[in-house]
Amino acid sequence: MARRFRGSEEVKVDAKGRVSIPAKFRRVFESCDPDWETGKRPQLVIVYGRADWRHLELYTLEAIEEIDAQIDQMQRGSPERRLLESIMHGAAEEAEIDPDGRLVLPQKLREKVGLDDRAFFVAAGDYLKVWRPETYDEAEGDAVEALVAELGEGFDPRSLLPPLAPARRPESRADD
Repeated sequence: MARRFRGSEEVKVDAKGRVSIPAKFRRVFESCDPDWETGKRPQLVIVYGRADWRHLELYTLEAIEEIDAQIDQMQRGSPERRLLESIMHGAAEEAEIDPDGRLVLPQKLREKVGLDDRAFFVAAGDYLKVWRPETYDEAEGDAVEALVAELGEGFDPRSLLPPLAPARRPESRADD
């Protein structure tokens, strides 16, 4: 299983569209790039999605390969497969982190989500979401707060998790 991203961080975007990837996030991209080794640039995939998306998604190579394998299992020509191919393949760019730990976000992607001088990274398991800070507060912050209010005071969000599979017992050996 791929390592997971955890946390969030606001970073500056320079005039050339470069953002510094926080070290804790770079380590995940490195560990989830099967070809990465010291001195090489970690690879990733930027998914910019449909026209109504207000954020970018940065996937590790392991995560995107897992998604590609899932798409490959879908019925060819089905509307669902065509949708996922359109988003995950057609609305995506391969990228790399430079030796200084920066990622260049192409201008068309910065314009799509309204990034100017700041970007907000937020972990989403095996990928990162990149938002304009104000847009994140409006879109995600308000939605989460509304859900929390709906679930009620004192609600434990861990109760939403599915039950764990029963632990497997070690098989006994015949020579014991």
